[in-house]
Amino acid sequence: MNNIVSLEWLKEKIGEPKLVIADCRFRLDDPDAGPRAYEESHIPGAVYMDLEKDLSGEVEEYGGRHPLPDIFAMTVTFARTGISNDSIVVAYDDQGGAMASRLWWLLKYMGHEQVYVLDKGFSAWVTEGLPVSTENKVVQPATYLATVQHNMLVEMDEVKELLGSEGVTLIDSREAPRYRGEVEPIDRVAGHIPGAINRFWKEGLTESGGWKDVAAQTDRFYDLDKNGELIVYCGSGVTATPNVIALQEAGFTKVRLYAGSWSDWISFSNNPIAIGDEEERLEE
Repeated sequence: MNNIVSLEWLKEKIGEPKLVIADCRFRLDDPDAGPRAYEESHIPGAVYMDLEKDLSGEVEEYGGRHPLPDIFAMTVTFARTGISNDSIVVAYDDQGGAMASRLWWLLKYMGHEQVYVLDKGFSAWVTEGLPVSTENKVVQPATYLATVQHNMLVEMDEVKELLGSEGVTLIDSREAPRYRGEVEPIDRVAGHIPGAINRFWKEGLTESGGWKDVAAQTDRFYDLDKNGELIVYCGSGVTATPNVIALQEAGFTKVRLYAGSWSDWISFSNNPIAIGDEEERLEE
């Protein structure tokens, strides 16, 4: 797999000069839980990167609950945490890879190739008896020059313009009940973007919490056109990123993230909203 590295692989690489390990643990229901967990124990040499302080911009009227940081802010964050253009970055969390995938996506968006997500996450690292530390890494600031990959991102206006277009598939990465509009525990409006299909991001993981292999990821998206354009979203642009990785693993090349996602879409009062299951309607 091109984007996922094993526990054993990372264990062998610890201490290499170009390696930057990023602890991205974060809980939406307790924003201080990630920093606390890092202070208590982390992979040796890891730096902590906070979803809301480091990997998101300021929340405004539009842009969703976790808007992207601006380009300059991202370069400053990467430089401050020791990430240069030559760094090999491995991100981990304890949330199935969702938060780590957000950092993966941001670095790819900034033109960084050598970035990976750790398979299974921190709890598995501990369970395997691999080394942990309580020491905060003394970071040597780096220089990061961005080469922005604009083709990885799509904004609300373009999503709206493309609704119903042939060859374009919208993928909603949230749990099925939220997608169908039956429940909405976070955002003020339930439902999904009209025409979107549902592929819950956690279906990309095995029962033991590891990432499914290429064949299994390919099976998840067997019905999609490899030559078609895919736009992936979730509630706020975070848990969509594991699906972006999974789609890349499955061989899809035209994959874009709607970073504002559902929380941005519903901030525009005239945007259409759908409920129910699009795929069931297509089969009828």
